[in-house]
Amino acid sequence: MSASSTEVHEYAVVPGFRPLLLDLHRPAATGAPLVVFLHGGGWRAGTRAALGPMYADWSPSPFARLTAAGFAVASLDYRLSGEALFPAQLEDVTAGLAWLRARADALGVDASRVALWGESAGGHLAALLGLADPDVRAVVDWYGPADLTTFVADAAAGGISAIDPAAPDSREALLLGATAAADPERARRGSPVAHVHAGAPPFLLRHGTADRLVPTRQSQRLAAALEGVGADVRLDLVPGADHLWRGDPDDARAAFDEAVAFLRAHLGV
Repeated sequence: MSASSTEVHEYAVVPGFRPLLLDLHRPAATGAPLVVFLHGGGWRAGTRAALGPMYADWSPSPFARLTAAGFAVASLDYRLSGEALFPAQLEDVTAGLAWLRARADALGVDASRVALWGESAGGHLAALLGLADPDVRAVVDWYGPADLTTFVADAAAGGISAIDPAAPDSREALLLGATAAADPERARRGSPVAHVHAGAPPFLLRHGTADRLVPTRQSQRLAAALEGVGADVRLDLVPGADHLWRGDPDDARAAFDEAVAFLRAHLGV
């Protein structure tokens, strides 16, 4: 086997929808801990092939760097909001993780050491899945929405004017099928802060203070909720950083390196 390998697997077929695929990046050694990566894109776009635009020109790629560090990485598809409403996205990533665990021996990964890593919409899903699955060891959440019931107010308080999260065609409304104001119970069910509990896995939250799409207050709310139940949480607010770490390669590099260090500590690499 080469130093690392990448395989494409179909992990689910939902009747009436496209097959759901995952890319599995593996180091040469078997038994590597597994990092499940969930892409961003406002739940309506994005690709499992990329960590984000600031990493598009990295060589080796971010996934190759993770395998070189001793991790296996599974990057998952999930249904987008134009295909299905929430909780379909959470159901898909839950199914993907179950598929990986059921085939861990054949795939050569250690399903007892699993962490989740998501950015933006993927951070939201990683947080939800990490709070629902008692066997997840750690969660990395980059600038993910955390409380859909307060998103509009947080955007207004943060001076975010590039988007209108109260609009019926906002990313959040397209995910839920209605605005949070019109369906507050569905918005609550889709909010990681509503599912925080004692025994939650360790979280690394990282968010730019100049984020123009997701209010920084969202990560602060999740950190406060996790601290309130005694969970292990680290919140890093990056001064002046925008969504996706756009525009500053140093912010992108530091975010990646910090996430790798966090995963090493919690997955025993």
